[in-house]
Amino acid sequence: MNSDNRFLETESVTKLMRKYAVPCIISLLVAALYNIVDQIFIANASYLGSCGNAANTVVFPLTVVALAIAVLIGDGCCASVSLFLGSGRKEDAGKSVGSAVSFCVICGIALTTVYLIFSRQLLTMFGGNVNEETFTFSKEYFFYITLGVALYMFGQCMNPIIRSDGSPRFAMVSTLAGAVVNLILDPVFIYGFKWGMMGAAVATVAGQLLTAVLALIYLCNMKTVKIKREYFLIRFSILGRLLSLGMCSLLSQISLVAAMAAINNMIRKYGALDPVFSKSEYAQIPMAVVGIVMKFFQIVISIAVGMAAGCIPIVGFNIGAGRKDRALQLFTLLLKWEATVGAIALVIVELFPGQLIGIFGASNESAYYTSFALKSFRIYLCMIVLACVNKGTFIYLQSLGKALASTMLSMIREVVFGVGFALLLPHFFGLDGVLYSMPVSDILTSIIAIVMIRATYRELNEVKKAAA
Repeated sequence: MNSDNRFLETESVTKLMRKYAVPCIISLLVAALYNIVDQIFIANASYLGSCGNAANTVVFPLTVVALAIAVLIGDGCCASVSLFLGSGRKEDAGKSVGSAVSFCVICGIALTTVYLIFSRQLLTMFGGNVNEETFTFSKEYFFYITLGVALYMFGQCMNPIIRSDGSPRFAMVSTLAGAVVNLILDPVFIYGFKWGMMGAAVATVAGQLLTAVLALIYLCNMKTVKIKREYFLIRFSILGRLLSLGMCSLLSQISLVAAMAAINNMIRKYGALDPVFSKSEYAQIPMAVVGIVMKFFQIVISIAVGMAAGCIPIVGFNIGAGRKDRALQLFTLLLKWEATVGAIALVIVELFPGQLIGIFGASNESAYYTSFALKSFRIYLCMIVLACVNKGTFIYLQSLGKALASTMLSMIREVVFGVGFALLLPHFFGLDGVLYSMPVSDILTSIIAIVMIRATYRELNEVKKAAA
């Protein structure tokens, strides 16, 4: 086998996971923090407040759509490249990168066009018309965010591709650099220039531009995978393969969009029946609060997904090289760390929810805001340990090349359970039913995950015994 990534077959599994997972976690966290940082600065601006917070929540799922398409292409390409390199097929690895980049650019331009044409309809779909001020803020924020969608998608698509080329640190640094720009410019534009929602959006786009430029520079100077001009011609056989491998990543993100659409509309519907939140001055509170809870959940899940996604190039290479025994070691380590992350998050949401909501400007809000926020954190995220283990398991299947199994399992969790219970439970429990949807979904999903974990162990142990 002739590959510059031979160390993936020889180095300690623990060391490799640390080397690849940590930068991946940081990259995903930074990507998630773009919107979260915006929300923190918006929430603490007195002239924006909870309406600005709610507007951010409305737009958030639409940014996730862009991220979902990007990770579909990028994670799929990462898995494909790793498998090709493991089997010594460098040219096919290069063609995978070229096809992925070209397809990502086309998708970025197409999505920008759709967002600009149908902005009003999309914002309404995600609950932006809960009151007039929230809708006005949503339109302003969404317009400027849309102008950077193609840049955002290119940067996020290139991140896993760069990792597959053996440069996880550069992938992390390029994303981090963009986030730092956003962090610096947000207070300048929101508090200094008083640009409001526009300021938050422009700061975000500026950061995305920097990340995209750095990713482009790397693309022109890849190490293991040498890119030729003709590789950018889309090869549909290769594109189909990498899209199937990235489908799980797409679903893990796009399901959040479907869930948010269902949740936001259930909040609007059942909030209107609540004796407090039916009043116009408080109508935006449930949407703003659930948006904050979802943001914290996204942070935790970014860590869980980052650990699992960091395993993709390692597992893919070793599977390609016939070293399934190392894949078994990595799976065990991954499950332990997923459970640990979930346990730490559970302690935080159950013991310190007040501190969490304080970060998002709770001091400027009513007692109704605080009360609903405390309840939301403690109920909605009470099964977050299971959520982390479930997510890690499904993505690991993706790294084994089991695209169909990974996709189907993710579909059941995210769409059937996640969206289904978000729509069903409010009919019985009112506004609280929205909060019950997450833990119920995770409990049922864990049953499926246990079956898949046992099957994976059995398969890899058999390979190990045969080798012995």
